[in-house]
Amino acid sequence: MLRDPAAKRYAKAAFELARERDELDAWGPAMQSLGEASASPEALAFLGDRRVPGDAKESFLTQVAGELPPMVGNLVKLLESKRRLPLLSQIAEFFQELLDDHNGIAHAQVLTAVSMSDDEQRTLATRLSKLTGKQVQVEVHEEPEILGGLVARIGDRLIDGSAKTKLLALKRELARATR
Repeated sequence: MLRDPAAKRYAKAAFELARERDELDAWGPAMQSLGEASASPEALAFLGDRRVPGDAKESFLTQVAGELPPMVGNLVKLLESKRRLPLLSQIAEFFQELLDDHNGIAHAQVLTAVSMSDDEQRTLATRLSKLTGKQVQVEVHEEPEILGGLVARIGDRLIDGSAKTKLLALKRELARATR
């Protein structure tokens, strides 16, 4: 899914404000709740409907997400005034990424040919943590077409230790050697 660049700008501004005010502990759960409350297609349609009064939208978010810290409530009001409430789930995602980075947490998307046990996943997370210098949380997906090994994506970094890639590299090497 394409994410709106404006959502990233709002998230950065909100994160900086929360960090400056030393309120990250309060903002994190509130932004997560708002993100979850506004992510469904029905919520997006409701929040984007110009016929629905702003007070009704704010009330909906407060009811679903719970009591919000004052500055988070101000963000919701600002987004409503700018007609940007449909970006709320994306803003919450970007905010969480910034918060995780601030806390030294990285997320790895891992593809494996076969399923991994919990112990194997913990071992992998430990190795990736040593490699990145951050606490890595892994999300494993099975992808039989990689044949063996694994492929890990951590942010913009790709670690490809799949058998398929190694076989393709060997094939290219052999083709060059036979020329």
